[in-house]
This record gives sequence, C-alpha cells and structure tokens, in this order.
Amino acid sequence: MGEVAVIGAGVAGIQAALDIANHGIRVHLIEREPSIGGHMSQLDKTFPTNDCSMCILSPKMVDAERHENIILYTLTEVKEISGEVGNFKVTLLRHPRYVREHECNGCGDCVEACPVEVYNKYDAGVGVRKAIYKPHPQAVPNIMVRDSEHCIECGMCYDSCGKNAVLRNDEDGDREVTIDVASIVLTTGYETFDPRIKRNLRYLKVKDVITSLEFERLICASGPTGGVPRRLSNGEKPKSIVFVQCVGSRDMTINHGYCSCVCCMYAIKNAILLKEKNRDLDISMLYMDIRAYGKGYEEYYERAKGLGIKFIRGMPGEIIQGDDSPRIVVENTETGEILTLNPELVVLSVGMQPAKDAGRLAESLGITVAENGFYESENYQLNPVGTVRQGIYIAGAACAPKDIPDSVTQGEAAAMKAFRDAVTY
Repeated sequence: MGEVAVIGAGVAGIQAALDIANHGIRVHLIEREPSIGGHMSQLDKTFPTNDCSMCILSPKMVDAERHENIILYTLTEVKEISGEVGNFKVTLLRHPRYVREHECNGCGDCVEACPVEVYNKYDAGVGVRKAIYKPHPQAVPNIMVRDSEHCIECGMCYDSCGKNAVLRNDEDGDREVTIDVASIVLTTGYETFDPRIKRNLRYLKVKDVITSLEFERLICASGPTGGVPRRLSNGEKPKSIVFVQCVGSRDMTINHGYCSCVCCMYAIKNAILLKEKNRDLDISMLYMDIRAYGKGYEEYYERAKGLGIKFIRGMPGEIIQGDDSPRIVVENTETGEILTLNPELVVLSVGMQPAKDAGRLAESLGITVAENGFYESENYQLNPVGTVRQGIYIAGAACAPKDIPDSVTQGEAAAMKAFRDAVTY
C-alpha cells in the first residue's frame, strides 16, 4: 500500500490525517507553522453551542502527534511536487527550530530567562512573546522554537536549559526531505483579510478599531488580557462595542465578491458571550444581510436579539476618531434614519482569503484556482474534493470559505478519496 501526504494541519487536515491513519495507511502531515491546529486554535468558543474551541481541537492534535501511522512535520513547506497518482514525489523544506526536538520537554525555563519581547502572531499582535517561545500552552508538538531573527544571542536561553537542547545558529539550518506518496490532500486553510486595504475603516489609524481575530484573543482566557476585553487606547473595559460586518467580503471593489460564510455567526457568538457576562454592555452590529444558514444558526441569531444586541442594517462610510472614542455615521437602510455611533471599541469582522502562496502551490501541483484565488474543484456538484489532477484532493477553507463542521466533513471526504488511491496503487 502507498502513503499519503496531507499538506496543512488545521482542523480539516488533522481530521483527514486521522481518518486515513486509522485505516492503516501511513500519513505525512505537513504544517508550515511551529504547531498544528490552524486558526481554530486561536478561537475562544465555537458557534452555535459556545463550546470551548481547544476542548474540541486539542484531543485531535494530541491524537495526530501520537498516532503510530502519522509522521508530523512542523515548520515545513512544500518545495516541489512531481509524479502522478500512485507515485508522487514531494520535496519538503524543513526550517530550523534551533532546538533539539528529541531533548526539549517544553518546560519553559528558556522562555522565562529570555529578555526579548516581540510581536506575537498567535495573539494576532495584541500580545507579545519571547525570542524563544512555544506558540501557545497547548501547542503540538510541545517543543520550543527559537526565533533567530529577533534573538540577540545573550546566551540566557542556552544557560537556562538543563538539557542543553537550545542550538546556536550554526548548529541548525534548512534541510530538504523527499517523500514518496500515492496521493495528496490539500488543507492549507485561509488567511484573514487585511482591513488596511479598506482605508475608510481606519484600521491601525484609530486605536480602538481592531479585527475580529484580535478580539478573539482578547476575550480568550488564555489570551494576553486573560479573557477581559480592553480598549487598546487606554486599557479600560469598553462600555459600548460596534461590530462591522463584511470587511473584505462581498466587496467587488477589491475583487472579493464572495461571502466569507462565518463572519455573521462568529460576530454574533462574540456578542452573545459578552452580553452573557455583562448585560449592561451596549452592543450593536452593522450588517448588509445576516446569513445564518446552518443547523441551529437562525435560533442563535434570535437568541442574540433576545439579549438586547442591536442589529442595524447599514454599512459605515468612514470611521473617524472622535474626542475620546471612534465615531461612526451610518444610515439604517430599513428605517432611513441617520445614526451617529460613538462606541468605545469597534470590531471589524474580517473575511477569509486564500492562504499565502496558494497560487504558487497550485501551479506546482498542476491544479487550478478559481477566480477568487481558492483551489478549484474538478466538479463542485459531483466531486467537490477532487481536482483536475488525479490523486490530489482539496478540503476545508483551502477551496472556499467555510465553518468548522463543513471543514471537518470535507476533510473526511478527501481522506477517503486519498485512502482509495493508497490501497489501489
């Protein structure tokens, strides 16, 4: 029997890898970040049940690491792919961790000793990390990574490590690995839209205008503020919040004509979480249309309205800096009323866009991308996970914006297609 490569270790990739491995097929699970889990690991809760995100994801992450049929590659990118179904040759570029993986036990002594603090990608920039770090407390693998770009070579991490696991720059480096597989599953996920492109929203210009992912980290108990939302301008708890929907979605001016599928629901989820903790909090949501299409979603929307969350059908022309808070002038298109809002915090519900280098990888694989940049199915109605190249399958948000249940379902579908090829060739 052949082996399978799963490229991208978010929730869809992890599910696909586990399904294939449970059928006795060896899987190479490839992730470019230091830890698996993808964007789901950054979330506080999931809609519409408000279940803890990591309570669902973390057991799957651990299962993937410990599974006897899964070989895990982190900090690894795909350099080249050649061959055909049953005989693909995949060349991987493994970036250095500057830590001996078989020695590090994730104790964190080196992190405490490190004097350098830099931008934390996992916390979406609202928190900081050290120059040697673990992406988050439940990271898999539970191994540190040293950021050689920001490390000042003070030697503190070397001295504090009792197992001498930290490596110097000349002791580690990029290396290539080649694997032979029968089929490939692409689950490379998505990136969030950069709202700086929409200049009228004044992201990074008005301090109390933040993205939905930054807000997720603020309200998460493991986030930089311990789960308490705070204004970036003064650190105080906001008394009023406005969510602005469809930022980077349904917008032909930036060639993002598609709906990002999850923005309405994750904004409603965050609003509900806030209202349940503080009923006095003034929360409004500016929207074009509420798209609550999934199981239990419409009921979730009605629950939000019952909690006193205000839904205003209208989009802001511009967000400006008021005397001590952002100022938004918007027309309620249902009533024709012109409203002036002065929220203490504005949350931009940013949409999904194709992952970095998705086009380059598609070209290397010989598959096509749709006009919006996401991977294109060979036949969306009859073969939604198939591509124009036999033996290469797509799943999750790599092929279109979708929520967690749909991503998992599609990961399972792609897994069975890949499994069929592995036992056939």
